[in-house]
Amino acid sequence: MGLLSALGAPKSWGEKSVQAMVSVSNLTRKFGEFTAVDDLSFKVAPGEVVGFLGPNGAGKSTTMKMITGFLAATAGQIEVCGLNIDTDPKQVKQRIGYLPEGAPMYGDMTTQRFLGFIAQVRGYRGAEINNRIDAAIERLELEEVRYQTIETLSKGFKRRVGLAQAILHDPSVLVLDEPTDGLDPNQKYQVRKLIKDIASEKAIIISTHILEEVDAVCSRALIIARGRLLADGTPTELMTRAEGHNTIELVTGAAQADALQQALSGLSGVASIDTTISRDNADNRVLRLRPNDGADLLDSVNALISETNLPVQQIHRQQGRMEQLFRQLTTTDTEAG
Repeated sequence: MGLLSALGAPKSWGEKSVQAMVSVSNLTRKFGEFTAVDDLSFKVAPGEVVGFLGPNGAGKSTTMKMITGFLAATAGQIEVCGLNIDTDPKQVKQRIGYLPEGAPMYGDMTTQRFLGFIAQVRGYRGAEINNRIDAAIERLELEEVRYQTIETLSKGFKRRVGLAQAILHDPSVLVLDEPTDGLDPNQKYQVRKLIKDIASEKAIIISTHILEEVDAVCSRALIIARGRLLADGTPTELMTRAEGHNTIELVTGAAQADALQQALSGLSGVASIDTTISRDNADNRVLRLRPNDGADLLDSVNALISETNLPVQQIHRQQGRMEQLFRQLTTTDTEAG
């Protein structure tokens, strides 16, 4: 059963028809002289799962707290479903499901009682409270701990209870700070599947330091450091910006390496070629051809090899890696600051 059908529409809110469910414009937050978020702007459309990436202290959690209304901005504007967080804070919070870092909960409450408390806070009454609880517990597979106090739960179960309260009211926008923190591999898979299942009609923002999570669930990623936006794109687009993207490695015999390097250097779009001794065979050489601006030169290289009949034992094209781009951007930014 899907979440929308299981939970139903909580209220008729008469939301405006807007292209972006979340719109952040020139957002800034200062703590004294320290700038945690620095003129940050981005939008999240319905159906997008946006990964918020950055090193510790980058401003991810601070931005999420401002979007959800838990922290006031120093400057800038935030709109959720067409509503301004400053002028319509209650209406904005009705539309957001929030899983904060640490997910504070009442330890002496059972899972059932805690979710019932959240349902009442959200305005539900009567049988609808139990309907909401049952649907969320089923969705997060919490039945075995339904009547167990939260303080006795494992970290993984606590995280799932926190996520259950975030989806209880079927919000239009989900803001999840490290949603798989503390979960084992099976639990991570389950939470990621849940996110993908409910993403089609929602806008979801996920803060994570787990780069594999971006590939697993995100349709788009933002990389920030020192409160500034450094990159914005799909995972595939971002990986093409990583150093080494479309680098071509060729293995040939030592006697043919110079001739092959000379021939390849004449190709248009070649930035550099390095030659090293193969670790697998000292009689072979590995040529690494780096293109300008990540251009794809594989077809041109294959055509040249065919025309010149130069012996090549292996040829391999490397793809950019998110981890490499993350380090490339955030390390440079930190050094510059």
